[in-house]
Amino acid sequence: MSASPNASGVDPALIAGWVAARSCARGVAAPVADHGGWRVDTRSDVEWCRYIFARADREISTLARTIGRPQVFIKVCATDADMLALLPNDWALQARCWVMTATVDPTHRPLAAGYRLRVDETDGVIAATILASDGTLAASGYAAETAGVFAYDRIVTSPDHQRRGLGHAVMGALRGQRRDAASREILVATDQGRALYTSLGWTVQSAYASALSPAVYA
Repeated sequence: MSASPNASGVDPALIAGWVAARSCARGVAAPVADHGGWRVDTRSDVEWCRYIFARADREISTLARTIGRPQVFIKVCATDADMLALLPNDWALQARCWVMTATVDPTHRPLAAGYRLRVDETDGVIAATILASDGTLAASGYAAETAGVFAYDRIVTSPDHQRRGLGHAVMGALRGQRRDAASREILVATDQGRALYTSLGWTVQSAYASALSPAVYA
């Protein structure tokens, strides 16, 4: 069964802005248009490149059959089922994530006692870090803004410091650095992260499916 190319997805302009901002936040190559989506040449030890699509499209099938090396990811704003319907059988589905956007202003919460918050910006990348009283890193996150999109990335709270509102504090600190109040806020969350961001008033726009090219080609 083939996937309907327009059955799901997210506004392409929003995804284009997110891909550009995420690339900035992670210090990787800027995205380039490719096969109706965007390609990011990451060239890391575990990822040669990734392709990102705003919706399931038959062009993804064409692309997948041209890829002849391992460590290539295809990521689509679609369900796992729609993704698998477009790929050869030897591609490996990865953990599902979720594209989420902010739809309400967050509730302000004071930083928990005993923690220190710091915000820095370097070359357009905003970094928020929270240190515990002993100087250890308790929580951190990054963001970047481009083309009317403000993207949050790598929001992490150490297991020893969870359930103290530190993730909320990191998000608020990053949000406070937006240059344009009209910039659309976006992030991609894991299943666990989805629960946190939903509690903060974020809304799921789409599932975000990911697949990896075969480790060995014939």
